[in-house]
Amino acid sequence: MADTSKADNTETGELRTTPLAAWHGAQGARMVPFAGYSMPVQYPSGIMAEHLWTREKAGLFDVSHMGQCFVISDSWERTARALEALVPADILNLRPGQQRYSQLLAEDGGILDDLMITRPAYPGFDGYAYLVVNAGCKEQDYAHLRARLPAGVRLELEDEMALVALQGPAAADILGAIVPGIGALPFMMSHAALVEGVHLHVSRSGYTGEDGFEIAVPDAHVVAFCDRLMADARVRPVGLGARDSLRLEAGLCLYGHDIDPTTSPVEADLTWSIQKRRREAGGFPGAARIQRELRERPARLRVGIRPEGRQPAREGTEILVGGRPVGRITSGGFGPSANAPVAMGYVEAAFARPDTPVTLIVRGRELQAHIAAMPFVPHRYFR
Repeated sequence: MADTSKADNTETGELRTTPLAAWHGAQGARMVPFAGYSMPVQYPSGIMAEHLWTREKAGLFDVSHMGQCFVISDSWERTARALEALVPADILNLRPGQQRYSQLLAEDGGILDDLMITRPAYPGFDGYAYLVVNAGCKEQDYAHLRARLPAGVRLELEDEMALVALQGPAAADILGAIVPGIGALPFMMSHAALVEGVHLHVSRSGYTGEDGFEIAVPDAHVVAFCDRLMADARVRPVGLGARDSLRLEAGLCLYGHDIDPTTSPVEADLTWSIQKRRREAGGFPGAARIQRELRERPARLRVGIRPEGRQPAREGTEILVGGRPVGRITSGGFGPSANAPVAMGYVEAAFARPDTPVTLIVRGRELQAHIAAMPFVPHRYFR
């Protein structure tokens, strides 16, 4: 970036900051370490209020800690095939402007990271793929890509753009006042906009289960852009706490918790992200394992879990059936919109059917629960 961030220093514990660091302070944020960055966990209204506000109106999130980069060659086909050697999604057939969720895979089919891949629609970017990767994995991801991209295909970091997300049912109306016509953009499509001389990259996507947008904004302009959004009374800033409860209610995975190098996309119930052509042809790391799991079903599966009563079951909670351990919770908490505790985790495939009764061991006590379909709160994406 015209880098306002400080380099990570594991010896001194120094944290990086995003271009919105001072802005968060002005909004009264409580900052915490997250993925090597100082990030807002909540603002004065509190996590539950921020969560419900996002579901009802629009929440503004700073996600500038995420990694943004381009994979570039002299043609889209060359770039797409280089990426298809590393991820299981169909990249070749992305339409200009289309975005797709996928995973960087290890040779054994384990998930090294999950990411978004976009084929830009704007002139001069024919051989470009735009990637957004997780903050805690980005340095390893960049090294992984550099080591495996073939000759003639290169990685270029996008380190001068902040990234913010505007999420909620009012998001399209609010952003449409700044970017005319953006409300017509379909889900998982992107658009390049020029607003008062400032270039923006806008995608209709997010990680809350709500309609919304992620907007890449030049570092030097992101504070003014956020202030302009906040001038609408329907917008409030939202921190990591509510971002986590929103994505949990939406049944969305958090890397390092619900997915990691020990899990495959099939185990993680992400089969929908592997298009038919790739399932059949393979050609990506771990393809033999993933094709076998698709045919035969994996030994374990990611599932939703609904504890009885009001007590949440947190990450690490053991799941039992008939007194025997059959799995473990990977994410859990209280869902403000569900008005009940919700969780997800992995269980042996034989017990993955919705409504299967299970027992959770919470603080040494047995808590009754059942396997539940996800999402816990319906998605409201714009189709």
